[in-house]
Amino acid sequence: MADPWATSGIDLHLEPSAGPGLRRGLTDALREAVRSGRLAPGTRLPSSRALAADLGIARNTVADAYTDLVAEGWLTARQGSGTRVAEWAVAPAPRPAPRHRAPGRPAYDLTPGSPDLAAFPRAAWLRATRRVLTTVPHDAFGYGDPRGRLPLRTALAEYVSRARGVHADPEHVLVCSGFTHLLTVLGTALRSRGVRTVAVESYGLDQHWRALAAAGLRTVPLPHDDRGTRTEELAGTGAGAVLLTPSHQFPLGSPLHPDRRAAAVDWARRTGGFVLEDDYDGEFRYDRQPVGALQGLGPDRVAYLGTASKALAPGLRLAWAVLPPALAEPAAAAKGPSDTCAATEQLTLAEFLASGAYDRHVRACRLRYRRRRDALVAALAAHAPHVRVTGIAAGLHAVLRLAPGTEPSVVQAAAWQGLALHGLGRYRHPDAATAPTDALVVGYGTPPDHAWTGALEALCRVLA
Repeated sequence: MADPWATSGIDLHLEPSAGPGLRRGLTDALREAVRSGRLAPGTRLPSSRALAADLGIARNTVADAYTDLVAEGWLTARQGSGTRVAEWAVAPAPRPAPRHRAPGRPAYDLTPGSPDLAAFPRAAWLRATRRVLTTVPHDAFGYGDPRGRLPLRTALAEYVSRARGVHADPEHVLVCSGFTHLLTVLGTALRSRGVRTVAVESYGLDQHWRALAAAGLRTVPLPHDDRGTRTEELAGTGAGAVLLTPSHQFPLGSPLHPDRRAAAVDWARRTGGFVLEDDYDGEFRYDRQPVGALQGLGPDRVAYLGTASKALAPGLRLAWAVLPPALAEPAAAAKGPSDTCAATEQLTLAEFLASGAYDRHVRACRLRYRRRRDALVAALAAHAPHVRVTGIAAGLHAVLRLAPGTEPSVVQAAAWQGLALHGLGRYRHPDAATAPTDALVVGYGTPPDHAWTGALEALCRVLA
């Protein structure tokens, strides 16, 4: 005899009235479930045996209720097809008229911060996922170490040591669900060590400043000049940590001068402070040798921060830190008692790194983005030669310098052309003392390949 629990089809929550009117109560409950839309037209209902077992009532009561509703037209019953909700049982509810017309989506997106999502290596990622699901032990899918899965921490330590010159030990690697989460965790760890102020760059991402503020920290901007952030002024800020993008300043695009890199590490050692190094696009270098990670100068005071958002996709929600020993335990405690990142994605990324698929993907993307960067420079030289392009030796965005006072009007003109892009002023810290500069920050990683030519034409129309 078949087990009714194994053949019930769907779970169905019903509350028929008890007592002598049970058949009528069940009929009314089923009718209301159809009328309200909880049971959609075409839905196959459980067999009378299965529903009776679920509800703890006689099978004949369920069969009689089904018969009543078939007769009324709410259900249909056919041999071999079972009992289903009639396709005509519920008239479609009228759609409410929208109160406001939704704004149109831009035709082209040149905002920085995202790679070409169409280039995500689906086939290679699927192969890595299959290998993980067929080989890892069952306990790999438990709650896990709060620092992250050991295979990923090991693979990350090997990769950043090899590719970015980081001094890395898997015991000091922390995996978080995205870069903002990582900053929040590190902010909490810093505050537990008595830090109350973090120095930041004059230009950066406001969500990073907000993440530090959410951890109870104040942010103080450092001045900026043609050699980068003036780290020699850290001593006068009262900060206990500094957040920098030394390899490719975001969004201005220049590397931090070697003297100022050394000054940041010297300050941290002298004062007991920490440097948070955001290496957000360290893999993408075009016209120069890669700038090694700052962490190599001071592994005891520098936390190296990385993310899968630029090389793969932000939707993976994976970011990591290689921490100084003094921060490793407070950061793990701040993250919580168990791992908060999906085990499958972590283990797949570990396999992706260990197999060499990550390196192959990065090399392919580097060629693609360099071609886009070159096309951007050539198009502007031909159609808007008055615009100076800077910050293009690396990364996924360029800075287009504009005439003073023109940034707001150019951004508005771009919107009229169906072009989404940001002005440099969007990234300026509200307390920055550096004089504002008019410019556009153009992300050339975001559009898919088929849209790149149209995006360039729209940009040139705006600037010409």
